[in-house]
Amino acid sequence: MKQRIITGVIAAALFIPFVVYGKLPFTILVFLLAAIGLFEMLRMKDISIFSVQGILGLLAVITIAMPDYMLSKVENAIHFSQIEMLSIIVMLLLIYTVLVKNKFTFDIVGFIMASVFYVGVGFHYFIATREAGIAYIVLALVVVWSTDSGAYFVGRKLGKNKLWPEISPNKTIEGFVGGILIAVIATIIFQYFAQLDVNYALLLLVAVVASIIGQLGDLVESAIKRHYGVKDSGKILPGHGGILDRFDSLIFVLPLLHFIHFIG
Repeated sequence: MKQRIITGVIAAALFIPFVVYGKLPFTILVFLLAAIGLFEMLRMKDISIFSVQGILGLLAVITIAMPDYMLSKVENAIHFSQIEMLSIIVMLLLIYTVLVKNKFTFDIVGFIMASVFYVGVGFHYFIATREAGIAYIVLALVVVWSTDSGAYFVGRKLGKNKLWPEISPNKTIEGFVGGILIAVIATIIFQYFAQLDVNYALLLLVAVVASIIGQLGDLVESAIKRHYGVKDSGKILPGHGGILDRFDSLIFVLPLLHFIHFIG
């Protein structure tokens, strides 16, 4: 726990200035996080990020994560749309299966592209949310972090009924509900200071839905890790695991806020 807290404090101290400043430095940081996230996914399948397929996957994840203002400039410069760029990458991956005589297979192409969308979409909306205003990023972080903390401590104190033992043995129904309740309380406190121009009932409803989706995002990553037989997605954050271990909830919550038109 001590190592977990120390790592969290150091990571926050490095991360928060980028979030506050935004603009290109924040975009570059998010690109780096997306690249590391893809690296963690590919490593589960023993695929090197520096292989042909790894580099193509990296190009694809950056293409998806790219903010709209930057994407439009790239599209105008190379005269290819985003879907055309992604289609070319998929075709190159499929051609590569022939060149290596099926040592690299169609199934692995599917895994790479699923990983690209899993990682890339979430981080794309990370940038889009920051562009909408720092308050929205803070709200998302408040919901996710309070859910995570609430689920952990309520689960440890009151947890008796397993939530989904086949996927995450330590999670409990009590922790799941506790995470939602703590997220709602944290959102009320946040709104008291932030005063977002939004209907109060709607804000609390969004907090509940985001808390649920965030916990499901956590379970999605747990299911992926269990399937591939790994404990953590990486070791870059001592006591926390990898980038995906820390951002698994956010990369579900941030798109949600846009999909339901709470942002944008």
